Amino acid sequence: MDAPTLTDDNTDVLGGLNDILGLRIRLAHGAVYRHFAETFAELDLTQKQVSALWLVNDNPGISQIDLGGRLRMDRATTMTIVNRLEARAYMRRERSTSDGRKQALYVTDPGIAALAEAKRCIGEHESWLKGRFSAEEIEKLVELLARIHE
Repeated sequence: MDAPTLTDDNTDVLGGLNDILGLRIRLAHGAVYRHFAETFAELDLTQKQVSALWLVNDNPGISQIDLGGRLRMDRATTMTIVNRLEARAYMRRERSTSDGRKQALYVTDPGIAALAEAKRCIGEHESWLKGRFSAEEIEKLVELLARIHE
């Protein structure tokens, strides 16, 4: 089945779904996710893995629990991501010196190199995305989206 296309008057063929905001957000998310996946295909990292690497790099020794909280992920998801990054030698765990019950996380040298490449890819992806809007529109879009997720 072909994807809906735009008509000459720039309205789409979604009919009664045309004004469903949740659908528009889902379609936009899908387009952004597809472009992200294409941009990151060679790096073989997910958005969550990149976010985890970035946060740990910016906060050496952060606990696995705090990492999950900042990324709004449950413990199992956080553990899976850290396990995968650790298996690729991008991240390492150590017992926390301040609380022996917690795991402190650190990015390794290979992880730093992967993060540098990921940041380059993010720059490319962000340019693609932001190129669709003016600076004022980007500022307003960020404000509007924050109302949904905060």
